[in-house]
Amino acid sequence: MTLPPTRKREAKPATAEPLLRRFGIAVVMSPADLARAAAARRAAAMRAARPRALCLPLFDPPRRFPSQQKRRHVPAHAAPRILFPGVTEPFFLPPPPSPDDPIDATQLGRRLAALATALDDLPGQAKRFARWKARNTRENTSGRPRRISPLRRGRPPGGRLTRFDPSAYRDAAGAQRRNAPRNVREVDEILAHAHALAIYALERPDTS
Repeated sequence: MTLPPTRKREAKPATAEPLLRRFGIAVVMSPADLARAAAARRAAAMRAARPRALCLPLFDPPRRFPSQQKRRHVPAHAAPRILFPGVTEPFFLPPPPSPDDPIDATQLGRRLAALATALDDLPGQAKRFARWKARNTRENTSGRPRRISPLRRGRPPGGRLTRFDPSAYRDAAGAQRRNAPRNVREVDEILAHAHALAIYALERPDTS
């Protein structure tokens, strides 16, 4: 029994450029450019798959003007119902939430994790702030709009007090005064105190 001679296999091209040209597809990129593009795609995929580092923002969010206010959100238990007798079936609204209902604490957990990360790396956070100040100074010479201070004017975000005054709301024993506003809570005093410390640190930087 005699076997036919083996057929010689054509050598596969090192890149897809000859194959694309065979089908009439014009290729502008060189093999080196294709390799760099593939490496860039792999690096981008690795960065996207990598868990994002948690970091606190360096400055307060800007104050919203009336034209930039968010749309009003109506809860499900207060939404209006429009019924057409004989066409639509009655829809019963869910009951309003109670104080004991569970809520999603994912965002709160992320904020606490970012705060813990910042407290564990205070020198790194100081370098972040120094880089922002240097970049802000460069933008000042370019004439483009820039941010003057990392703190926004007025009350701190989420706070009800414009300034920290311990004697205005509590007596010497630490009890809340009778004439203190009812909507002022302890967390508002903490926010006002932290805001006052931040302003003091910006006005009197430590250059030692």
